[in-house]
Amino acid sequence: MTPTPFGLIEVVYVMANLASLDVGTVVSMREHQNDEILSCMWRGAMVHEDSEGHRVPVSPGGLTIINAGKSFWHEELTPSVPVEMLQILIRPHEADLPGEARFYDPPSRLPESQWHLIAGPEASDALLKIRQLVIVSDAQLMEGGAASVPAAEGMTSLLYVMDGAIRVGDARLGKGDTVTDLDGTWPVVHAESAATLVAFVVVRSAPASTAGTIRRR
Repeated sequence: MTPTPFGLIEVVYVMANLASLDVGTVVSMREHQNDEILSCMWRGAMVHEDSEGHRVPVSPGGLTIINAGKSFWHEELTPSVPVEMLQILIRPHEADLPGEARFYDPPSRLPESQWHLIAGPEASDALLKIRQLVIVSDAQLMEGGAASVPAAEGMTSLLYVMDGAIRVGDARLGKGDTVTDLDGTWPVVHAESAATLVAFVVVRSAPASTAGTIRRR
């Protein structure tokens, strides 16, 4: 098992970017179409505004999903502190669905070395819904901690390191690295330092619209 660029996930209609924004940044009002956009605030705070009339402060640990559908406008502002966040773009199962945005602030203290469901398909128990066969979870490991990678029958798991350093089998991964094992056999993840991880469990063969605003590079 070896680390791979996040481009591997682009093949299965999921893209991600660890974005950094300076104080005073305004990402001005813009339209999205046919994208499911999940934002995980890692550090800092920002303000989200959109065409539904929301003006929502997003604090560290806060989660936002924009189900853009046929049309959805939004902007972000960072008025007071710099921001570091993971933005995840997922292609929905079909184009021109209704547009909406949802927000969630998880409890400030969550059990360590346990996976917490961030978002999932419409039929799942996730508070934030993705209109695609994708399950997103995160976990925090202390140095020396360990966890198994989330998995489901008939689905493929991919692991992203948001922060820290881990070992997965013979692979050592640091911030921004990702790894997958296409045969579904995962060794236990061991944290070489305190680490924050995001896991994606996907159906690689699921149908997906390619009509989104954001294009693969």
